[in-house]
Amino acid sequence: MSEKKMTSSRRHHLKSLMLQIAANMLVAEAAEAEAEKANYMAENCPALSMPDSMQELQDLCKKLHQSIDKVDEERYDMESKVNKTDKEIDELKLKVVDLKGKFQKPVLKKVRMSADAMLQALLGSKHKVNMDLRANLKQVKKEVKEEEKEAVGDWRKSIEDKAGMGGRKKMFEADA
Repeated sequence: MSEKKMTSSRRHHLKSLMLQIAANMLVAEAAEAEAEKANYMAENCPALSMPDSMQELQDLCKKLHQSIDKVDEERYDMESKVNKTDKEIDELKLKVVDLKGKFQKPVLKKVRMSADAMLQALLGSKHKVNMDLRANLKQVKKEVKEEEKEAVGDWRKSIEDKAGMGGRKKMFEADA
């Protein structure tokens, strides 16, 4: 029983103190961010003074264009670094998933779609593809053999030949 329970009023008081300290820290961080922003702007963006002559104005424009180009190059470099690191992060996530071995296949919805609609979705509307499978099949003509017709012959004759004990004997001899 070394740990005594804290009273609700004491707990409430400590909680309010922690919230006050956290609020003060947030205000201090916001003020610090504003100060950093002001320092950066003062360092990189000096106050603009409008020149009187045309030549000075042109020089100012050239200078501004150069600084814009420099900033665009830096922004492009930053974007390429961010994209590269994003790709690396995705690859590492995939490696982690592979190492865990707990990859779950997502449940796919059943979609009723014809072959023409599927090809149009894959290839786009520019390509017209017709999936008439029956048009691609070869035409095969059935050749009826004359021997089969002769073998069928008159059904009464074949029944009479096989009738009786002699007919069964003929049936067994024919099979063997």
